[in-house]
Amino acid sequence: MRGKGFQPAAADFGLPAPKGVLLLGVPGCGKSLTAKAVAHAWQMPLLRLDLGRIFSGLLGSSEENMRKAIKVAEGVAPAVLWVDEIEKGLGGSLGGTSDGGTGSRVFGTLLTWMQEKAARVFVVATANRIEILPPELLRRGRFDEIFFVDLPGAAAREEIARIHLSRRGRNAATFDLARLAETTDGFSGAELEHCVVEGLFHAFDNDRDLTTEDLLSVARDTIPLSITSSEELQRSRAWASTRARNAEQGAQPRGPATRTERIEIDHG
Repeated sequence: MRGKGFQPAAADFGLPAPKGVLLLGVPGCGKSLTAKAVAHAWQMPLLRLDLGRIFSGLLGSSEENMRKAIKVAEGVAPAVLWVDEIEKGLGGSLGGTSDGGTGSRVFGTLLTWMQEKAARVFVVATANRIEILPPELLRRGRFDEIFFVDLPGAAAREEIARIHLSRRGRNAATFDLARLAETTDGFSGAELEHCVVEGLFHAFDNDRDLTTEDLLSVARDTIPLSITSSEELQRSRAWASTRARNAEQGAQPRGPATRTERIEIDHG
């Protein structure tokens, strides 16, 4: 729907240029990939804003770097501006004085531009640690929508495994993906990719082709982030339950309990 907002007819209709989306949630679940998918779907240039390179030790240079980055983005508009892990560059901008207020000024420059920009630059910002984001960033008017990206459900896990198998020259129809999806409850997309890659290493080491059992063996030996950081995951879900839309329509909160029980059984 926002993609249509870049058409000339949208301005004639009275619509402002779309602003962007903020994607919060679990690491490894496709937030960064979404920025690339948006740019590809809309056939727009994709620019990545590296906040770590904005900051400089010279007085005033960080603010100038941010202004230059904004100018570049506006110069190639319409474009998609991808701000990955925005909390690492801006999460400590409030209340901190160790940098002489540089972080606050850079943060303010970005916020003002996001609020007032007239250029057709669609911002896709991602964040993993959502609890440290300053409230000014979350206010309506800076983003069109805030989405929470949770762990993939069973159907999504099957599709993710199918994609990674196909990318590596395997016929996904020859694998029991339903069984794999059941075994990988609580896995992120990145962890599912790891199962495929690690399974290929096992098969190659034994001079044979990849099998479903290879994938299942790797999955059973993998402790997913949903278990190692289960407390943080639950806090993020609780935070997002009243502050963001779930990126998966009809999704229900999922917990790692069944996966924990399975690991205890498998490993004694």
